[in-house]
Amino acid sequence: MTYRETEKIRAAEAILKEGGFTVSQRCCSRPSCFDIAARKNESLIFIKVQQDIGCVSPYDSLELRIIAEEVSAASLFISEKTRDKPLEDDTVYSRYNVLAVTSKTFENIVLRGIYPLVQAGPGGYYVEIDGEAIKRRRQELGLSVGEVAEKIGISRRTLYGYERGMAKASVTAAYNLLCTLGIPVAKPVNIFEVPRNRRKPLMARARQIFTRNKLLQKILRKLAGYNVVAVRKAPFDFVITVPEEDVKIIGGVAGDNETTLNRRVEEILSLSKVVQARPVLVTDGQKPPLDKDIPCVNSEEISKIKSLEDLCKL
Repeated sequence: MTYRETEKIRAAEAILKEGGFTVSQRCCSRPSCFDIAARKNESLIFIKVQQDIGCVSPYDSLELRIIAEEVSAASLFISEKTRDKPLEDDTVYSRYNVLAVTSKTFENIVLRGIYPLVQAGPGGYYVEIDGEAIKRRRQELGLSVGEVAEKIGISRRTLYGYERGMAKASVTAAYNLLCTLGIPVAKPVNIFEVPRNRRKPLMARARQIFTRNKLLQKILRKLAGYNVVAVRKAPFDFVITVPEEDVKIIGGVAGDNETTLNRRVEEILSLSKVVQARPVLVTDGQKPPLDKDIPCVNSEEISKIKSLEDLCKL
């Protein structure tokens, strides 16, 4: 991590705290796909500060999305450029389906409630249109679809697409709609909104994540009937969720002669408070950190586990 990225993380932490968010400890005990987690009321988000989003790997983005999905959180990159091209303020970008904004845009959202309207895509810039508002206003003005389409210079089919929420509009088309109908027509982009309808494909790919850790393999086998996901680039090693019972567990597996275990346990405990999950540390004869208040489970106890309830009791 560069000095500039470190300063950006500190700035993001300060902005979140000023905005009333509870912020986790920074994740630096080992390489992680996110830097911090933050919560305010029901809004939970995992944030990675990456100076250049062009350098983000598909795997890191996928793992960030998997972790966020498992605990019903949003995920976000705070970036300033992509390759040699600077990112523009008040615009939302995307890298492998993870949203990205500049530091200035992030500050405007958190502290001033100013959400961007413009999104950047492969074909240029566009906005999400409020189709119901367009249709309602058009009918109030007594205008037909053809009349409105002609006024703003688009086809009837395109306007039908806007009204039905089936098409995105260029910035120019959105401006012309605003001038013609006299009302705001663009939907603000809520970076804290949790993506929907992605669970099945993401989970299918999540289960392809391979682990060589024997203790973790044992846990995955014991709880195969539950929603258990192993992760690599986070302070914790696995996530267990039972949505219908609102149960979340984030667990670490202690490695042999691990020099950063104390720091990692601190991060797991901090994240568990923000995520509102139960923390657990799985050991194989290692001495657990003496001054850390984290439930520990050893390899012998894992053998006795037959259900998630057994793990929770331990």
